[in-house]
Amino acid sequence: MDNEGVEAMLVAKGIKPTANRILVMRELIKTTHPVSLADLEIALSPMDKASIFRVLELFAEKEIVHVLEDGSRSLKYELCHSDGEHSASDQHAHFYCVKCGSVYCLNDIVLPAVDIPDGYEVKSVNFMLKGVCANCKK
Repeated sequence: MDNEGVEAMLVAKGIKPTANRILVMRELIKTTHPVSLADLEIALSPMDKASIFRVLELFAEKEIVHVLEDGSRSLKYELCHSDGEHSASDQHAHFYCVKCGSVYCLNDIVLPAVDIPDGYEVKSVNFMLKGVCANCKK
């Protein structure tokens, strides 16, 4: 996706398309799995960690990214694929490899429906499976 397309995506979410925001968005678009702040820091060098974190926080607030807790004490980020607010279509399972630390999307696993009490509003679901990935198992 070119810079104009990225800028249009950001503007549609009410975000001013600064250089750092465009760079972070372009990197998130390229990824095939959830990434950590450290992953983005390496990919976006020489941009500093604090700048990347601020962009990710804004993207999370504006529902551009999902923030995943994988149990490794490292948050992972992935693009939200719905056009509006976070939706059921965005909710899918993830797999955390305890050997290599990678997180994989398991888009074909149907998440169980959870009947929550009246008055509660679910904003996100974190369904994380842990084990050894196919690459590490070889």
